[in-house]
Amino acid sequence: MRKETRILMLGGAKRVSLARLLKAAGERIGTKVSIFSSEIIETVPIVVEGKVLKGRKWRDADIYEHFDEVIAKEKIDIVLPFVDGAIEVCSRLKERHPEVFIPVSDFDTAHQMFDKCEAAELFEKVGIAIPKTLSMESDEFPKIFKPREGSASKGIKVIENAEEQRLVSNPENYLIQEYIADREEYTVDCYVSMMSGKPLCTVPRLRISTSGGEVDRTETRRIPELISMSQQVLKAIGFQGPVTLQFIHDLKNGGYKLMEINPRLGGGVVCSIHAGADIAEMILRESMGEEAKEMNEWRDHALMVRYFSEVMF
Repeated sequence: MRKETRILMLGGAKRVSLARLLKAAGERIGTKVSIFSSEIIETVPIVVEGKVLKGRKWRDADIYEHFDEVIAKEKIDIVLPFVDGAIEVCSRLKERHPEVFIPVSDFDTAHQMFDKCEAAELFEKVGIAIPKTLSMESDEFPKIFKPREGSASKGIKVIENAEEQRLVSNPENYLIQEYIADREEYTVDCYVSMMSGKPLCTVPRLRISTSGGEVDRTETRRIPELISMSQQVLKAIGFQGPVTLQFIHDLKNGGYKLMEINPRLGGGVVCSIHAGADIAEMILRESMGEEAKEMNEWRDHALMVRYFSEVMF
């Protein structure tokens, strides 16, 4: 057992609650967790739980050499991505630093998730239900236009008719799908063992409300169909480490449909951890070479609500 575990967050600016849960998990298993976070702006909330390091943009030419130096200087044991741009960086760092525990999928798997058109084709290929894909020529409305490389719901357009559609420029830059108005949205927090490849938890959460793209009210729901679909996706595509799946529940026609996958920890994962699926502990244990146990006895209908808190500089 390591006396200290030093964790580098990439883009962990607002993940104060998760940093605290990682520290609490460390106390339970006998290791002191120290948090570092690489950020472009140094005045970010995570500073209340760790040390903020002046970082780089994810596409900077010297990004890998920079993190080589950080990992060596700060004696980093674990690296975790918290924004989409950091995932592929982590995949490459995993290749460069086998001595560091970096629980992410391989580069090619992660890369496919950031082109929504490619991802949708893959989901259909492995037999997972998704919203119907439409074309510009289709006369079925309403349609939803999702930027191929977008995230956090930015740039999404709901198009009601052909006249509105004519105003869309560069339609090739969008994934076009049927728009399901009467719906519920679910997130499924998952962890796939880096050692065995086995899903250790799959926890569906109803997204009740969001603020600025982040869930601020969410509740765990034990839905066997969603759990089964999630495990099918994880195994079929071969993910590793923390994975966040987004589903839509069609209330009019029934059934669940996969919208997208983020191969990293989601912002609302703290709800699943508090409910009993302790992904923070899984990460720490596997970083020390101990295969984590499955955690399927999490609490159903565990409700999490969030509020704003301030950090003054």
